[in-house]
Amino acid sequence: MEGLVVDPAFWRGRRVFVTGHTGFKGSWLTFWLRRMGAQVSGYALAPETQPSLFQVLGLDGHPDDVLADIGEAERVRERIRLFQPEIVLHLAAQALVRRSYDEPVETFATNVVGTAAVLDAVRAAPSVKAVVVVTSDKCYDNREWDWPYREIDPLGGRDPYSASKGAAEIVIDSMRRSFFAPYRPGAHPARIASVRAGNVIGGGDWSTDRLIPDIIRACLGEGAAVKLRSPHAVRPWQHVLEPVAAYLALAQRLCTAEAGVDEAFNIGPSDSDCRPVADVTRQLIDALGAGALDYDANDANPHEAQLLRLDCSKARARLGWRPRLSLERAIAMTAEWYKRVDAGEDAAAVTAEQIAEFEALSPA
Repeated sequence: MEGLVVDPAFWRGRRVFVTGHTGFKGSWLTFWLRRMGAQVSGYALAPETQPSLFQVLGLDGHPDDVLADIGEAERVRERIRLFQPEIVLHLAAQALVRRSYDEPVETFATNVVGTAAVLDAVRAAPSVKAVVVVTSDKCYDNREWDWPYREIDPLGGRDPYSASKGAAEIVIDSMRRSFFAPYRPGAHPARIASVRAGNVIGGGDWSTDRLIPDIIRACLGEGAAVKLRSPHAVRPWQHVLEPVAAYLALAQRLCTAEAGVDEAFNIGPSDSDCRPVADVTRQLIDALGAGALDYDANDANPHEAQLLRLDCSKARARLGWRPRLSLERAIAMTAEWYKRVDAGEDAAAVTAEQIAEFEALSPA
């Protein structure tokens, strides 16, 4: 079976609607799409950080982009109607666990109602052939067990962010089965899949309250120690290019392959790359050549799951998907990106170089 590989020829000239294009993943995705010659229309809020990857890559100011809230259902519908995309990649989200405790209503509105709004807009857009919706590995009812989660395991979440992603998956399945073929004969022919990806690392993430940006700010900034809240928490770490490539290649498959991929898929690293937070922090500090490690002993921190692994055997069997980068290489690429850009190199050139390196690798 042919593996899940991004085909630049497929994307050349393709009309693609990307929500959340101003975010970390969205910026890598949009940059890669435009590099391949795709016609991209972005829809998202303005970047929340300064600097932002969206701006340092020169992605801002594009005439087909709109800065707006994904919850504005009529505006989403109108933008999709006007642009007439063939493919919709839905990444727009409130993506931070701790922020979801402070803003639970916003989190549910963005992640659940926003997803419903996008899929409802697709219903009215005959041009759309494929939709990939990005959710999260945290969509599962995490029971802190040793086994990796499969797509058939119960959805849920103790914190509002995780619960919102589980709810989004339920919305996706309901909309797909209610309004789209092949589940409803004679309905809209768009093919819809969702992707539950693991924790991503990579250059250009300056988000607040997230591990890699916190390390970068400490190590390349004032030299403060990196404070860890949950040093023993285990996560499925992967370079941002791994899930971004999966989104693109899955969209290709939805457009061109037989039935059988209109479902949810886990995309994560090999089990050996599910490591504790402290291990990843030490490796990145070593790769950066600066910084120190400390621990946050504040017992008042809100609850976050301590153990999370993904079973990606379905994506391997159904899609021929394989990860390309080991965790060690992912950390090295992340450190290299920040060090080179911090030294004054052009961020777009460094990003393009890392995409080319990734494209040249064979799946493991």
